Amino acid sequence: MPFVVQFGLYVSPVGFSSKVIPEQWRLLYSLNPMVGVIDGFRWCILGGESPIYWPGFFLSLFVVAYFLWLGISTFRKMERTFADLI
Repeated sequence: MPFVVQFGLYVSPVGFSSKVIPEQWRLLYSLNPMVGVIDGFRWCILGGESPIYWPGFFLSLFVVAYFLWLGISTFRKMERTFADLI
């Protein structure tokens, strides 16, 4: 799993625009939740010069919401015994 996280950080569109990704791979590329965050930030700063890819943005929001739900539910299950494990 650490490899997946590291790979996801390397392919995040920080130093390049996500428009360089071919159209057939953009939805799959948007599974990286940082793509939507960085593209949304770039869209807010640059305005119309950097149009946002809405299907990818909503997919990123869905992935973020899923991991938020997963984290909260895991924490709720573990919080009773969490202090005992430390």
